[in-house]
Amino acid sequence: MAHDARREDYLRMSLRFALSLDEGSPDHAARAFASFGRRFAQNRDSLPQSDADRAFHLVSLATELLDYRLPFAGEELLEPLRTRARGMLDEALALDPSCHDAARMRASLDVASHEERLLLLTERASQVRSACEGERDTLCELLEEPRRPLAASIAMRPWWRWLAETAECALICGHNHAAVAAAEELLESDPHDMSDTRFTLAYALVKLEDGPGLSRLLERYATLGGARAADDAWILLAQTALAHKRLELDAARQLLGRLLGAYRGCGAALVQQVEIGDGLFARIRVPAYSEDELVVALSEGVVLLQEGVERTGKGVFGAWVAKTAQELDPSAPRSPASGGEQKGARRA
Repeated sequence: MAHDARREDYLRMSLRFALSLDEGSPDHAARAFASFGRRFAQNRDSLPQSDADRAFHLVSLATELLDYRLPFAGEELLEPLRTRARGMLDEALALDPSCHDAARMRASLDVASHEERLLLLTERASQVRSACEGERDTLCELLEEPRRPLAASIAMRPWWRWLAETAECALICGHNHAAVAAAEELLESDPHDMSDTRFTLAYALVKLEDGPGLSRLLERYATLGGARAADDAWILLAQTALAHKRLELDAARQLLGRLLGAYRGCGAALVQQVEIGDGLFARIRVPAYSEDELVVALSEGVVLLQEGVERTGKGVFGAWVAKTAQELDPSAPRSPASGGEQKGARRA
């Protein structure tokens, strides 16, 4: 999970600091940069920064509140945390009206439905892309070759996050062709898939029952998302769902067994299928092959799990997953009759 707001804040500031040292001697630059980490942590305001840098720092602070504290807060803290985050995002936009992350996150807090959110994202997409590409080109003209890849990546990330949310929102709304199109556009812009949009693409392809497309995505895994194999929860759940749709139940059972093997001791998550809130900055960051990662994948997979109607309250595929997971992992708890706590936001 590559989009880390705090890490990106650090990288933006380190790049700005390096630029400020370019006119000095190499020895002076080396001595000055040795103190950068301490100054960033203890006295950020002593470092050179633009209003855009200050705005992104506020986005980073709001991300901590909305994506990593709010989901675990008690009822009495929910509105105070949202209010603080709104204030930070409003301040970020006052400092830098072109802070696309702040604009996107602020809108997500206010819109009444996923359809409205998708419309906003779609309407402003070309503007955001143009702005990010312009920033990338400007930076690359100013910088020496060794710094250009980092600068270009930082400049494009708000656009990549914009596209990633567009794909995810389209999937939730049932616009599966649009989800595929947005995901493919993102992969064309960022072939290394920093946003992990291949996960969203896998689910959209299953919704379209596009077996060849899912097979092609598997073949592309070696070039996407670093060195990770095609055994994450999203691709395995997608393959299982497609096999189940085709009534290839033996194959689906084997694939679910592979999923349990990759996420050992996590059978309870497959039974409970709890839906959690989406990250507003980006997909929330969790350790690979952890139970938390499986929970995130299942929550996003509600669009597959809750298809159809089944007497337990789960969808047909969701009920089959819970039952089969219990058979494959007897230590997993019994499935609750209600199908677990669900928001219902992904049932398109």
